Amino acid sequence: MGRPLSPFYLAAAIALEICGTTSLKLSQGFTRPGPAMAVVVCYAVSFAFLSLALRGIDLSVAYALWSGVGTAVVAVIGIVWFGDSAGAWKLLSLGLIVSSVAGLHLSERFS
Repeated sequence: MGRPLSPFYLAAAIALEICGTTSLKLSQGFTRPGPAMAVVVCYAVSFAFLSLALRGIDLSVAYALWSGVGTAVVAVIGIVWFGDSAGAWKLLSLGLIVSSVAGLHLSERFS
């Protein structure tokens, strides 16, 4: 029960984790109340959705996807939106994260 929705729950958890982390930057060290509250709410709901996703997705795969996709997308947001550096090593590392996440996703299909 709940297994058909597990990928949706995981996608929602990832999206909320990305929103929470971006809000963390926007909160400027928790000095801005709106973004600071968004951090707390987004992370709390993200964990709730992650726990629901674990009903139908292995912990190792779900957590790796949650953290890996979140990390890669937040890094891209940092580069595009906040002007973070985008050197060759950073871009290569992001590519490796994406490749690893894809590999984990594929491993579920072949196991």
